[in-house]
Order: sequence, then structure tokens, then C-alpha cells
Amino acid sequence: MVEMKFLGIDFSCALGSLSRGDFPEKDCLLPLISKLLGYCIVAASTTVKLPQILKILKHKSIRGLSVAAFELEVVGYTIALAYCLHKGLPFSAYGELAFLLIQAIILVAIIYYFSQPMGTKTWMRALIYCGVAPTILAGQIDPLLFEALYASQHAIFFFARVPQIWENFKNKSTGELSFLTSLMNFAGSMVRVFTSMQEKAPMSVILGSLIGIMTNGFYRCEEANNILIQIKIVAT
Repeated sequence: MVEMKFLGIDFSCALGSLSRGDFPEKDCLLPLISKLLGYCIVAASTTVKLPQILKILKHKSIRGLSVAAFELEVVGYTIALAYCLHKGLPFSAYGELAFLLIQAIILVAIIYYFSQPMGTKTWMRALIYCGVAPTILAGQIDPLLFEALYASQHAIFFFARVPQIWENFKNKSTGELSFLTSLMNFAGSMVRVFTSMQEKAPMSVILGSLIGIMTNGFYRCEEANNILIQIKIVAT
């Protein structure tokens, strides 16, 4: 059988079965679907935070947004990306992290801009990140510390969502939080659980996606609840 590979995806097994008039077997089909879905997530991730960015720029407001939540997201994405690079996982298994990190940094910069005047503590946090992030991304830290950092990033992502959830609850509104961005994060996390299992990624990677499903799902529940409240107000 002639090997047919593109971007690390082996089509030869599936095409060979189809050419014989057979439906590809599960062991042949699932890895192919996993790779294709993985690259779909990576492609979609290039715009996942764009709705949130555009919403802030349009309204020139960060009303209802937690600055700490977005700052913690940047830290979490940095650690997760560095860990996947360090482990040598295929790009289709983590590629979205690179694009999400870039967009998250842009988003934080925009939030800082609309949070003027910026305090000394904010500047200090930004400078510490700029000094430490390159070292982490280059993997130039002790392996045990790397594992500890990656283990902590699950807590970081979880607590990154808590301030925003609290803001939503306190204001009884999602404010400038983008529904589309949260929905795309939720869908991406669900698909990433399947692809991570197929790529035999570490359990810690799968756990991160499960946390993403839970927290982004909570956002969606809050949004739905707010819509129902508005409908009741209009109806009365």
C-alpha cells in the first residue's frame, strides 16, 4: 500500500479500505478523525477570541469583565503551551494554544488600555510575565518544576474563570463577555478531550480540557439565565 501522508495525517488506511469497497475499521478511522478534528480546532482557534476583542473595541468598555481572569488565562496558556512543546506532542494536539496565547495577550493589552490609569501593581505583573515567560516557553527550567507548573495550570485556569463567574453573578449580567468566544471555547474543549485521548496525551492534558468544558459551560448557563430574565421583564 502506498503511504499517503499530509500534515502528519495518514490517509492510506482509510483510502485503501474505500478503494476496496469496504468501510474503514475503527482503528483506522478514529486516528484519522482525531487528526482532522485537531487541525480544525487549531484553525478555529485563530479567531476564537476575536469576537471578545471586537466587542470591547466596539463599546470601548470592559464593563463586567474581570481583569484578573484574563491575566490568569495568559499565564495558563503560557504554561500549557510550554509543556506540550517540552513533551514533543504533535502540533494537531496543542496548536491552538499558540494562537490562543497570542490573542489572550492582545486581549489583556486592550483591557489594560481601557482600564486607565494603570496602577503600579498592574505594571509589575506585566513586567514579571515578560521576564519569566520566555524562559518557561524555552523549557529552560528544572523538569520537576516544569511538572509542578503544569499541574498548577489546571488550578490557574479554574481560578481564572472564578473571578469572571463572580462578576457575572454580582452584576446579574455577562456585561461585555462575548457569548460567541465562550461558546467556541466550550465546543473546542469538548472536541479536545476526544483528540487528546486518541493522541495518547498525558491525563493532565485531558483534565485541562474537562475543566474548560465545566467553566465555559457555566458561562453559557449564566447567559441563558440572563436571557430568560430579560424575556420575563419584557413580557411583564
